[in-house]
Amino acid sequence: MKSSVLAILLSALVTTAAAQASDTKTAEQAGAILYRNKGCGFCHGANLEGTKKAPALAEIRKQKPWTNEKISNQILDGGQKMPPFRESLSDEEISQLIAYLRAKNRPTPPAQPAAPSVPAAPATPQQ
Repeated sequence: MKSSVLAILLSALVTTAAAQASDTKTAEQAGAILYRNKGCGFCHGANLEGTKKAPALAEIRKQKPWTNEKISNQILDGGQKMPPFRESLSDEEISQLIAYLRAKNRPTPPAQPAAPSVPAAPATPQQ
C-alpha cells in the first residue's frame, strides 16, 4: 500500500516538474520573440552583446545584484538612457522577458513571417 502511494506521489511530482519545465521553455521562447519584436536588440544588441547605446545583457543571469525584481523595475521604470516600458508591456510580457534573460540556453526566436506581397494591379487595356 505504501509503495503504491509513494509511486503515485512520485508520478505526480514528475508530471508537475515536466509541466513547469514546459511552461518555462514557453516563457523563454515568448521572451525571445518579445525581445526581438519590441526592439530591445536595437539598443542591447540582437544577441544581447550590448552596443554604444546600452549595456550587454548576455551574462545578466549570472549577476547576483540583478534580481528578477530589479530587472522588472528597470524595464518598467527605465533609467539612465533606457526609456520606461510600463505603458507598453504587460506583467506577463515582463515575466517572459525575464525568463528569456535568465535562460541558460536562450532560445532563438523563429523567423518573422514574410510581409504579404501585394499583387500587381491588372494591366489596363490600351485604347
